Amino acid sequence: MPGLLRGIARTAVVAGTATAVSNRVSRRQAGRWAQQEPQQPATGPAYAAEPAPSAPADDMGSKLAQLKELGELKQQGVLSESEFEAQKAAILGS
Repeated sequence: MPGLLRGIARTAVVAGTATAVSNRVSRRQAGRWAQQEPQQPATGPAYAAEPAPSAPADDMGSKLAQLKELGELKQQGVLSESEFEAQKAAILGS
């Protein structure tokens, strides 16, 4: 049973990390596309599209949630110290 829990936990951590990385890549690509588009003069209202200021906070909240989950899995003995450190580095490095 502990092997099964460890596998489930590892899958959850990998899936969470993959989602975070995918979201970051999507945001970076959208930013690059926005920079490549020609700038057109403003003819409409002054409230044109601005990036949402909550994006970095959401990203940080996601990382904190993943780190808390990792800590809980380590406390439960599902993850070893080396697995914990590797996953933590992956989350913080993204």
